[in-house]
Amino acid sequence: MKLYYSPDYVGSSYSFDTTRKSQWIADSLLRSPIAGVELTRPRVLSVDQFAQVHDPAYVDAVVTGEPRQLAEGQGFDWDAGLFPMVQASNGGAVEAAIAALREGVAGSLSSGLHHARYGSGSGFCTFNGLALASKAALAAGAGNVLIVDLDAHCGGGTASLIADEARIWQVDVSVSMFDMYAGTDRAKLAEVTDADRYLSEIGQALSRIERLGPRFDLVLYNAGMDPYEGCAVGGLDGITAEILAERERFVFEWCRTRGIAAAFVLAGGYIGERLDAETLVDLHRSTIAAAAESVARQSR
Repeated sequence: MKLYYSPDYVGSSYSFDTTRKSQWIADSLLRSPIAGVELTRPRVLSVDQFAQVHDPAYVDAVVTGEPRQLAEGQGFDWDAGLFPMVQASNGGAVEAAIAALREGVAGSLSSGLHHARYGSGSGFCTFNGLALASKAALAAGAGNVLIVDLDAHCGGGTASLIADEARIWQVDVSVSMFDMYAGTDRAKLAEVTDADRYLSEIGQALSRIERLGPRFDLVLYNAGMDPYEGCAVGGLDGITAEILAERERFVFEWCRTRGIAAAFVLAGGYIGERLDAETLVDLHRSTIAAAAESVARQSR
């Protein structure tokens, strides 16, 4: 299973989980590999590729740093390493989607994707890698794409960017209403406030989209770990590491049993008083392990 990563994912000088944790996870995989996982360097996205989804004036601001307020709209201080970083990390999301269509399952150690809108960044997200990857998958031959967004926060940026593309659908199960939006049949938002209902709400959301939607060729999974009860930025008391590991197994098994290709990215998860870096890495490793197990089961 290809897992896309390059040191450019952490190339910005701004030090924050979104700009650093992919390296922590890559380093952990070198120390303690997960069977079948192959770290692979992605191709970077060009300015023109970003401009297919985002306002060219905004893309230019991220490249040049001017106007500074626009370039820093996601919440990071701008520096010359920012654009190469997001070129690589968004490129990894696109590569994972294309590889999954070809090979069944793939992923990228990318995060900071789903809040960015057409003309601005937001919520630690500079560009919207979910929209970029979904539209690249359509261009590569996918008939329909389903985004499964299980970050703690709503994917309002993604919903806005796929509104004019009838072949992209979204299931969004959140525990925080940051970046909320008015749902539609094609982009359905559900809020969970009771941890005991978290997994069942995800199952119901997927069942609903399966009834209403078309046959999907690709699931693009935004595998946030910020619902974890120890995460200060979005966590919900009662959502444990065990529940999140069960969630990961369920999502990949749901795709496998339906013959749907699956591509995943990391999404949220932030260290704090109740969540240290080692635990955060372990949470994200549970996504990679569940994906690799899905590949192994498919080949048996």
